[in-house]
Amino acid sequence: MHPSLHNLKAYPFERLRNILADISPPSELTHLSFSIGEPKHGLPDFLKRVLNDSISGLNYYPSIKGTDCFRQSAADWLKTRYGLKANGLDINSNILPINGSREGLFAFTQFRIDPTKSPLIITSNPFYQIYEGAAIIAGAGIKFLDSLAENNFTPDFERITEKEWERCQILHLCSPNNPTGAVMTFEQLAKAIELAHKYHFTIVSDECYSEIYLDEESPPPGLLEVCEKLGNDSFKHCIVFHSLSKRSNVPGLRSGIVTGDQQLIKRFLQYRTYHGSSMSPTVQLISEALWRDEKHVIANRALYREKFSVVTKILNPVMSFPEPKASFYLWPKTPIDDVNMTRDLYAQKNLTVLPGQFMARTSEGKNPGKNRLRLALVPTVAQCGEGAIRIASYIRGL
Repeated sequence: MHPSLHNLKAYPFERLRNILADISPPSELTHLSFSIGEPKHGLPDFLKRVLNDSISGLNYYPSIKGTDCFRQSAADWLKTRYGLKANGLDINSNILPINGSREGLFAFTQFRIDPTKSPLIITSNPFYQIYEGAAIIAGAGIKFLDSLAENNFTPDFERITEKEWERCQILHLCSPNNPTGAVMTFEQLAKAIELAHKYHFTIVSDECYSEIYLDEESPPPGLLEVCEKLGNDSFKHCIVFHSLSKRSNVPGLRSGIVTGDQQLIKRFLQYRTYHGSSMSPTVQLISEALWRDEKHVIANRALYREKFSVVTKILNPVMSFPEPKASFYLWPKTPIDDVNMTRDLYAQKNLTVLPGQFMARTSEGKNPGKNRLRLALVPTVAQCGEGAIRIASYIRGL
C-alpha cells in the first residue's frame, strides 16, 4: 500500500459522525441538517429532456479530452462570465473535462508535485479537505495560511517567508471560500499571480462556488479574468477549476472543467490519458446544456439570497459572523466550544451542524476554525428558517 495512507486525517463528516454517535436526538422534532454542502434545489426543468436525448452516448467510449462541443460550451460560458477576450481561450489547449472538482483537484496535485524537490503546498486555513489529502499522497509538505477576521477571512500572503515561497509548488486558492464565504479581491488575486511568476509555482484556484453570490450586480472576480487584465494572456502559472455541482444543483452528475495555463493543461492531458478519468459522453451532453443556460443559475441565486436573508435576521441578535458575500455557507462564532455546541444542537434540537475546527488545522498554535460553525444553507427556505430558530433558542437558553 501507499506509505502515506496512514497519514491521512479523518474526513470532517467521519469526525462528525463519531461525536454524535452516542446521542439520541428528540424524535418529536424533525431532523434538519446544515452539515453537508449538498445542493437541494430542484433540477432545471429541461434536464429530463436532455438526459433522454443524450442517453445514446452510453454506446461510446469517451475521449479523455472531451468533445469539441463540451469544451466550446464551457469556453463560451467562461468568456461571457469573466469578460475574457473572444480569442483568449483555445478549446483545444486551455480546457479539459473533469469528473467534478474533487477528482480534478486531487489528480492535478499528483500530476504537478515533484516529490524530489522538498515541495510545499500553501493553502488557506480553514480549507476544503481534499487539498490536504492530495498533498499528503503526493509527498508534499503543507503550509497552512490562516484566514482570520482581521484580513476579512482571506489569506494574507505576507505571512509566508521567502524560503517557503521558494519551496512552494502549488498555492491553493478557494474564492468564494468554503467554509467562510469570503471573496478574494482583484488586488489579492493579482498579488498571487505576481508571486507565482516570481517563484514559479502554480496557482490552483478552486472557483466552484463562483455562481452563488448575494449581490447580483457584483459577481466575484476570477483568476483568468485577472490574468488577462494584467496582460498574462497565456494564463501562465494559473489553473482554475469550475464545477456544475453547486452552480446547477447537480452534485451527482460529477461534471466540471479545468482551465488555464496551456503547457500545464497539455501535460495534465497526458497524465489523465493513463489516469483514465474520462467523462461519459452522456454527461458531456447534459453538461453542455447546463453551461449554456443561465436562467436556472439566476433562479438558484435568488433562492440562496432568500435563505441568507431569513437566517441572518434570526441569528444576528445572538451570533456574530462575517457578512455573507458568496457560497452557501455561514461561518458564525459560537458562544461555547464548537464541538460541544454541535453535540448539544443535535441532542436538544435534532439539528446537525459542522464544527468549524473540523474544517481547519492547528497552525501557529491555534485552530482558526475553533469556536465557529459551518452552516450549509442547503435545505428549503422554511427549513433554513426553522434551523436558525432552533439555534437562536439554544443560545438564549445558555
